[in-house]
Amino acid sequence: MQEVFARRDLIDAATLRSLCTASDRAGALQVGSHLAAIGLTGALLWLSWGTLWAAPMLLLHGVPINFLYAGQHELSHWTVFRSRMPNEWFGRLFGFLLFFPRDFDQLQHTAHHRHTQDWDRDGELARERYTFWSYFWWMVGPTYWYTRWRRIVRFAAGRVTEPYIPANRRAGLVREARWHLGGYAVIAIASVSAGSWAAVTFWLAPMLLTKVVHQLQNTIEHLGLPHHSNILENTRSTRTNAVLRWMCWNMQYHTAHHAFPGVPFHNLPTLHAALFTARGVTPPMMTYLGFQAAVLRAFWPNKSEADYPDDRTWIGGRQVH
Repeated sequence: MQEVFARRDLIDAATLRSLCTASDRAGALQVGSHLAAIGLTGALLWLSWGTLWAAPMLLLHGVPINFLYAGQHELSHWTVFRSRMPNEWFGRLFGFLLFFPRDFDQLQHTAHHRHTQDWDRDGELARERYTFWSYFWWMVGPTYWYTRWRRIVRFAAGRVTEPYIPANRRAGLVREARWHLGGYAVIAIASVSAGSWAAVTFWLAPMLLTKVVHQLQNTIEHLGLPHHSNILENTRSTRTNAVLRWMCWNMQYHTAHHAFPGVPFHNLPTLHAALFTARGVTPPMMTYLGFQAAVLRAFWPNKSEADYPDDRTWIGGRQVH
């Protein structure tokens, strides 16, 4: 996606062009290090199996698996590698592991970028407004996974009803969902035939149990910010540490990403500095835990998003004008 969603006068054209250049080296380093982390935590889980260390290792292993979505997101933007094929196939692999088919993700995410915070057209706002308990269950995972699995089954049955999906793309999504179901069936049959719990131990269980960690990033990006078209006000960045920035492929610089989504992940710190630091301003920004505390206070005990104004910020963060 090479579209621009912020004022072009925020950055000069030559700088922006240079920042929009993808790098096979940077992409390979990020993909390789992320997969290596999963391999390392998987090895630690295997070595600790049968001991008290297995429980924390199981949780540790699940975190980088869930954060593969940061990679899938960037691969869906075609910005990880300069070459088209690795963007395509790593994106499909990550989408398969995460029960989030790539073609659907791209269509939903395109609608999200083009219509950010528009209740009627933003693909990621095709949901009921949060209450305390709906937000809680989405955060910890049950409703998140139910939504993912139900959509794959529904698409595979030929029922594609999302309004942001063009009619000419629906048949492709049906085929994609059927390929996913076929792949999962093969894994299930092979596991039962071999009497193996490996898929559960090293993939499903750790991923399902640690979704809450990845949801810290998913939920902070827009919730509680105005539902209008100013990207500098409707998108939140995150204050965090270098390890989590690596794990999330720099998506903590989310305001900069939404302003110029054609800029690859490895250039987002530079883009953020040019858009904000150099101008002496900051986008809406919070820490992960500070944001979650604010959300829970806002919803407790029986409030919902509907109780707060759509045209103003109601969860922290400074606005840039």
